[in-house]
Amino acid sequence: MALWREALLARAVLRGETRGYRHHPQLERFQKHLAPRSAINVYLAAVHAEAESRGYAFDYRKIGPVRNRARIVATTGQLEYERQHLLRKLRKRNPAYFRRWHRVTSLDAHPLFSVSKGPVADWERPI
Repeated sequence: MALWREALLARAVLRGETRGYRHHPQLERFQKHLAPRSAINVYLAAVHAEAESRGYAFDYRKIGPVRNRARIVATTGQLEYERQHLLRKLRKRNPAYFRRWHRVTSLDAHPLFSVSKGPVADWERPI
């Protein structure tokens, strides 16, 4: 699952362990958190739990300590933007999944995020 690898890369950025990926706009969510490294660990823990429920076997030891569970605000506009972005990818890469998911309009946010009404995030790059 690419999400697992990307989240591990984001954690490496937050730890200062890599030069690449440092300016990815989505990292701003974590960088603004009171405890960025703990927040990414909370994120990874939930991704790991979901992956296990789907039969994947990711190494839980790669998740660091979770010390601060303060949530990150995500707006409804941002979540809809990300849903549309995913649908565009699915339409090209996996038409069967696109047909299965394109009518779904209500998705659950990652448990780290607290959803509030609002526009697309300022840091987002328009597609």
